[in-house]
Amino acid sequence: MGERKIVFLDIDGTFTVPLEKPTSLAIRAVREARKNGHKIFISTGRNMPIVSEDVLNAGFDGVVASAGRYIEIDGKVIRDSVLPEETIQDCLNIFHKSGIYCRIESPEGIYIDSSLQEILTSAAADLSNSELIRMKKELASDAGVKPYTEYPGNGAYKLGFICTDLADIEKTKPYLEKEFHYVVHPYAEDADCYNGEIIRKDMDKGEAMERVCEYYGADMKDTIAFGDSMNDLQMLQSAGLAVAMGNSCRELKDSADIVCESVEEDGVYYEFQRMHLI
Repeated sequence: MGERKIVFLDIDGTFTVPLEKPTSLAIRAVREARKNGHKIFISTGRNMPIVSEDVLNAGFDGVVASAGRYIEIDGKVIRDSVLPEETIQDCLNIFHKSGIYCRIESPEGIYIDSSLQEILTSAAADLSNSELIRMKKELASDAGVKPYTEYPGNGAYKLGFICTDLADIEKTKPYLEKEFHYVVHPYAEDADCYNGEIIRKDMDKGEAMERVCEYYGADMKDTIAFGDSMNDLQMLQSAGLAVAMGNSCRELKDSADIVCESVEEDGVYYEFQRMHLI
C-alpha cells in the first residue's frame, strides 16, 4: 500500500480510550504516517469545544467534527454548519413528547436535560458502547457539559438522546427518520438505558470524507477509515478501506473490511504497520 492515502480516525474508542490521552504509539502512528506523505484526519462526533488539546497535539492534517458538519483542513475552516434552531426545537419537541431526554451539541458547548444527567449517572455502560462511557466520564469531569437552561438557542450540530425504553425511540422515527440517520449505540441484553444520536443525512462523516477528497483532488478509493461505533458507519461504508476496532460492536465489525486490535491494544498503530503506512 505504497501510494498516498487519506486516513480518517474516530477519537473515542479508536484513537483514544474514551476521554483519555492518546498513547505514545497512537501519536507515533500519526506522525510517522504523515512523514511518509499520507494525510491523517480526526473524524469525530464530538464538537470542537470538546476535542482535547491532547488529541490535536498529535498533529493532524485536519479535523472532521460534529459528525461531519465541521471540517478543518490545514488549519482552515472549510465548513461550519449548524442546523437551524427551528429544526432543533422541532426535534426536541418530538423526543420530549416520547419521554426521551436530549443532549444538544452546539458551537458553544454541550447542553443536557436534567433527567438525562440522572439516567447517565446510574447507567451501566456496555464495554462496546464508547459513546456512553465517554458521556459518563464527561459528567464526572469538567468537560463543560451545561444544563439545557443555559443553551443559547442559536442552532446546533446534532442531538443526542437517552431513554429507558427502546420502544420510545421507535415512536419518534416516523417524524424524523426521513431526514436523519438514527444511530442507536450498542446495549447489553439487560440494559437499563439506551443512548444514541440523530445525524442529518445531508452531512455525515462519509459525506465529509468526500469534501476532504475534493479539497485535495484525491479519489475516495484512496481513503481509509477507522472507527468503533455506529456513528462511524457512514464513514466506513464510504471509505476505500474500512477498519473496525477490536472493541467495536458486532454490527460495525460486520460492515468493515478489516478488524484490528482494540484501542487498548493500540490497534491503530499496528494496523498502520500492516498497511505499510508507517
